[in-house]
Amino acid sequence: MQPIPVIALTGYLGAGKTTLLNHVLRSPDARIGVVINDFGELNVDAGLVTGQVDEPASIAGGCICCLPDDGGLDVALARLADPKLRLDAIIVEASGLADPLAIARMLRFSGVDGVRPGGVVDVLDAVTHFQTVDRDPTPPARYAAATLVVVNKLDQIAETDRDAVLQRVEGRVRELNPHAQVVGAVAGRIDPALLYDVSAAEEESGQLTLRELSFDEAHAHDPDHVHADAVTEIGDGCVDPGAVIDLLEDPPPGVYRLKGTVAIRYRSTTRAYTVNVVGPSIHLAAAPPRARANSLVAIGMHLDVDAVAKRLRDALLPVEGAPPAEGIRRLQRYRRLSI
Repeated sequence: MQPIPVIALTGYLGAGKTTLLNHVLRSPDARIGVVINDFGELNVDAGLVTGQVDEPASIAGGCICCLPDDGGLDVALARLADPKLRLDAIIVEASGLADPLAIARMLRFSGVDGVRPGGVVDVLDAVTHFQTVDRDPTPPARYAAATLVVVNKLDQIAETDRDAVLQRVEGRVRELNPHAQVVGAVAGRIDPALLYDVSAAEEESGQLTLRELSFDEAHAHDPDHVHADAVTEIGDGCVDPGAVIDLLEDPPPGVYRLKGTVAIRYRSTTRAYTVNVVGPSIHLAAAPPRARANSLVAIGMHLDVDAVAKRLRDALLPVEGAPPAEGIRRLQRYRRLSI
């Protein structure tokens, strides 16, 4: 089993976190675990979760960032990381009062085996954000934690003003965070591919009947549904780990996620690694035995497909003989940080 991405979903009360969560839970064939807390009104559509997990792992006692030191979040994550559940992702929906920076630290330094950071999605209310959240000369610290900022409720703003609102939010985010992606949305309708992959395993009979509604057909021609772009490249042989790390550390513009498998010649053997990038977070793990190496996929918004494809191909160029030692050292460093 590859580590399961844990995605933090943050945002003030009323911004549309739960609406976005219920939307992505409807993605067909995805198996998603949900962690919620009992602070405020969190109206997760339980019917969308039933069948994947016995029940959502509920954390009581207020803000998720104020949990006691008894490992409440880790207990919930450990339960959902059980390989028998075969989850594609775990989403932690925090209360409106939760601090995204604190949540990001908790997930990054979780001691639970079988999970990895999957990003922090911060949902903003496009109508009220600059009157209620971002009101001071200094941008709010929450921007620094986000990997994806969703500017929600754009339909409640005049169409002629929407680009200006998005640009204003992006400008403020960039003051603290050069890596976060900023996207606009209506009713939280973003492409789930921005958040997680769907496993190839078939669903068991009788499960997830609500999500058997045709998600793709419902949104294929919906102008308010945010669609992600994806670029895939494959190669042969063993690659230069330094070139791969260069790509992971500096993805092409617009790329939110990078994933794939690469083969590296190490001493007299060939080793395959899976790579996953969300924002600034880079995770490397040993690849499963039958993984396809070499392959890389870039997922993001408004991608220059040709330019992205070239960057991926360059990273997958085969090298003869032993790769440069510096590239091996960089790969090993990220491998240690990913354990």
